[in-house]
Amino acid sequence: MRAFSILYNYFGHPPSVDVFLHFFEAKNLGKNLWVSFSGVTRRVILSLFQSSYKGFKRKFFRVCCSEQDRTALDGFPLYLVGELTLKKAKTLDKHSSADREVCQVLAGLGMIFSTVDLIKHEYSLTGLAGYIGIEPCF
Repeated sequence: MRAFSILYNYFGHPPSVDVFLHFFEAKNLGKNLWVSFSGVTRRVILSLFQSSYKGFKRKFFRVCCSEQDRTALDGFPLYLVGELTLKKAKTLDKHSSADREVCQVLAGLGMIFSTVDLIKHEYSLTGLAGYIGIEPCF
């Protein structure tokens, strides 16, 4: 998710859940509290961060709102909710015209970006420009 946000911001847009859900879909919903996202077939724009996620739970923590203040985490990108509702990947015709345009630009780049490299260059516009190979759009 972070690599997607970096790529999206590089092109001058704030991250969009709808655009994210064009390229990714939730997997592994069951009795688990853990949900993973994978690239949608023929829409892959990011490589995996690592090939094995064994032991990943030791590297993450959960964040949730309290009953007293449900707005405490507004704007926080990842947090638990009382009931999880997962959305399937969205097709282009289900997007607003602005999101549709962004999806087409990202897909039109014809590249699968390295998640590791995007995160490595997160704080360097020059590094990102060199890696992506296209000038930012802002």
